[in-house]
Amino acid sequence: MPIQVTLPNGDKKSFDAPVTAADVARSIGPGLAKSALACKIDGEARDLSTLIDRDCSLAIIAAPKPGQQASPDALYVMRHSAAHVMAEAIQDVVGKDVLLAYGPPTETGFFYDMFVPEGKKISSDQFEAINARMAEIIGADRPFTRYEAASEEGLSKLRAEGNKYKVDNAERALGRPPSVYTGAKSGSQQEAPRAGPSSLLSFYATGAPGKDWEDLCRGPHVPSTGRIGAARVTSLASSYWHGDENSDRLTRVYGTAFPTQAELDAYLRQLEESRARDHRVIGRHLRLFHIDEEVGQGLILWTPNGSIVRKELQTFIADELRKQGYTEVFTPHIGRLELYKTSGHFPYYKDSQFAPIVERDDLARLAGEGCSCAEMMRRVEGVSGHFRDVMNERTRAQTIAPERVIPDAQLVSGFLLKPMNCPHHAKIFASAPHSYRDMPVRLAEFGTVYRWEQSGELNGMTRVRGFTQDDAHLFCTEDQIPAEVQGCLSLVRVIFNTLGMKDYRVRVGMRDPSADKYTGTKENWDKAEAACLAAAESLGVPFTREPGEAAFYGPKIDFVVKDVIGREWQLGTVQVDYNMAIRFDLSYIGPDNRPHRPVVIHRAPFGSMERFCGVLIEHFAGAFPAWLSPQQARVLPISEKTNDYAQRVLAALHAAGVRARVDTGSDRIQGKIKAAADEKVPYLLVVGPRDAEQNAVSVRVRGQEKDLGAMPLGLFVERLGAEIRERRAHLSVTP
Repeated sequence: MPIQVTLPNGDKKSFDAPVTAADVARSIGPGLAKSALACKIDGEARDLSTLIDRDCSLAIIAAPKPGQQASPDALYVMRHSAAHVMAEAIQDVVGKDVLLAYGPPTETGFFYDMFVPEGKKISSDQFEAINARMAEIIGADRPFTRYEAASEEGLSKLRAEGNKYKVDNAERALGRPPSVYTGAKSGSQQEAPRAGPSSLLSFYATGAPGKDWEDLCRGPHVPSTGRIGAARVTSLASSYWHGDENSDRLTRVYGTAFPTQAELDAYLRQLEESRARDHRVIGRHLRLFHIDEEVGQGLILWTPNGSIVRKELQTFIADELRKQGYTEVFTPHIGRLELYKTSGHFPYYKDSQFAPIVERDDLARLAGEGCSCAEMMRRVEGVSGHFRDVMNERTRAQTIAPERVIPDAQLVSGFLLKPMNCPHHAKIFASAPHSYRDMPVRLAEFGTVYRWEQSGELNGMTRVRGFTQDDAHLFCTEDQIPAEVQGCLSLVRVIFNTLGMKDYRVRVGMRDPSADKYTGTKENWDKAEAACLAAAESLGVPFTREPGEAAFYGPKIDFVVKDVIGREWQLGTVQVDYNMAIRFDLSYIGPDNRPHRPVVIHRAPFGSMERFCGVLIEHFAGAFPAWLSPQQARVLPISEKTNDYAQRVLAALHAAGVRARVDTGSDRIQGKIKAAADEKVPYLLVVGPRDAEQNAVSVRVRGQEKDLGAMPLGLFVERLGAEIRERRAHLSVTP
């Protein structure tokens, strides 16, 4: 019976016998066959050598044409292959006793976690040799050869090689309990991906099996090393096996690959620029924030300078919120576990939350009973039968599993550092009756929340354990959804325009019609998605529909901003939620004098103050607009003779609300100018005897080599005040 292959455009090709994906590509045309890198069979990425012996859909993953960008699929398989090349090069340069753990592709390249034996190290000093060896392997154009082994044969091979990490990976791929390591956290970043239990293990040789370098791997890979293009090792970091701090410490080696050397060079230039803009380095230099080990990793100490930036941003958005009719609220940093069980945050997302705080009386009782930690957590995470019945009735599709029901006498009470503000806002809404005439109710809060991030994933201000969201929840009627979503988007647009971040795109996360994870009716989803799409279209910027990316409770709109060096950051989100009102039994009285469920819109234009400020530091390289700058002007007297006049200039600036200070140090004026420029002060006011006589200042603008010339003091204060009040994105004061 013929084998029918369906192509992405709907065309069908029939074959009388099994064929490889490469054969299908050749049957379509020589150009495609030459550019083919891998394929997707029924949506799963596979090698071109994969044998097709049944009806299926097939998409060929091809290298880009000259001048075109590579597809995400092409970059994925190319970088996956480059990870093998890098691993081989490192073992050639550093030593064969370096043990490989796990090496996946990433959004910008790839990494490989490795165990380096005592007495050896991988350092940046070796990058040149590693990169040279990678270039040799790519230039040799060796084939990636896949072969499979029966489970016991493959495990015996890996055990003989003495690499416990690969044995662990293999046992997981086979669906067996790992014999080497049992402390892995579920869903950890380093857990090797697998499709499910298998009776075979697959290996890839970079050349001939048994002769050339090889690695345990699911694939897929490009046909040969020469198809990688250009690759390079870029940086090092520390990691832990399976992300567990109590397990082996590993070295994570990062690299990247592109179809051409020109693209790689452009990326490396961007990487160098991003390092120069690293918010951790600039933040320390400008004294914007501090992270102290005794306080805790991922917990930000906002220093005086950084506090000014944060406060200015909060004041800015608070002004906009007042214009849109928001009411500000304050909620505690902690809440009872029952609150988060109702919202669904606990225990379903417990791996990303701090451990619960058990009440002292319960803790003492459990200790007296000799209760184990595992049993205590079972009682903490459990729910009463009444709670189960109520929630099952309210949410219908999202039922609570019977095994979570614990007798009331065994339940343990406690508290949780809040992971989200929304449960607290739901309780504020529920604390008073509401009529349809009151709707929408817009509650806003700069609320601090807490998430447990793995230590290896923490990154300055952009990945933290405690952060403040510019959060708001809008409780509205269904017919108010379009207008309220539009209002949220207009707020985001004001923020981005004010900060000069005008290059952004929008992602609309929609439901996957074939999935059953979503709550609510199809009619409600259709209305919510239509409102989100209409709002996205109204922005006049590129947007994409992304089926399957909606939250379980509703569609969402995410904003992806491109900074000045071309990097993309996901900032801000708007989500439409039909679920929260059900879980918390929220209602308002409609025109028919009957209770109705409100729809909840979650929105956070900044997302997190910490992350947003980290992004801003890098976007501006610390050179903030005047309205955001911790110090907006510095007065520089040429000598002690004009110190008194400098103090009068400072008083005039302070009277106008300008953040400024005087440098009365003993340095020469060029030294003072250099120090102020190093601190990225927007305006420097040089004052000498002539300036004092004329009640003027000589203005120097950040980034410009020469003075702009003398300017009446009153005029400068007036123009700088206007620039600050209008929150201009660029320095604009001129004589």
